[in-house]
This record gives sequence, structure tokens and C-alpha cells, in this order.
Amino acid sequence: MDDSGRRGHGEYKVPGGKLVVVDLSVADGHAERVQVSGDFFLEPDTALDALRQALVGLPAAAGEDAITAAVAAALDEGTQLYGITPGGVARAMRRALDDAAAAGGGDRP
Repeated sequence: MDDSGRRGHGEYKVPGGKLVVVDLSVADGHAERVQVSGDFFLEPDTALDALRQALVGLPAAAGEDAITAAVAAALDEGTQLYGITPGGVARAMRRALDDAAAAGGGDRP
């Protein structure tokens, strides 16, 4: 199935924390053009780019556990997350991937 250009949007409010939002496109079965935003904070500031890069290229069928592991592995040991968790990012990412699948009219991964 040609999934070029399918776009998805996912949001997740971490319990007791902040909102994380993922917007992306899916092409050839992989996430691309991933943007991560929300009302959370990260230190250092460069951690946001590392987090985003961890999500680019992930298979559209990736489960939350695999996404969580990719996010956690991409963050340096000293990175501080305020209001979000790798699992919260994964939940928003999975929702964005599901949204892209629904927009494409095909089966969800």
C-alpha cells in the first residue's frame, strides 16, 4: 500500500504532568517529518532535537514499548524531562501513527 504523505496528529496528557503533542507524516511505512511540542520542559534544550530524531524513521507499526525504548536511548544520561516521560511521548507518537493510518483509509498497524 502506498502510504506516502499520510499525516497524523497525536496528543497525550501525562497523568500529573504535561501535554505532549506529536505531528508527523508517514511514508513507506515509516515516520518522517516528526514534530514534538507541548507544555513540557527539557534540559538541555538540545534534548528536544534528540527526542525528535529518535522518532524519525520508526516503523509505523512500532508499539509503545519500542517507541519508549527509542526515546529513552536517544536521551543523554543527564537529560532532565519535566512533565513528560519517554512513555508519554510514545503514547502521543502511537496516537499520531494511528491517526495517519486512519487518514490513509488503510488498516492500522
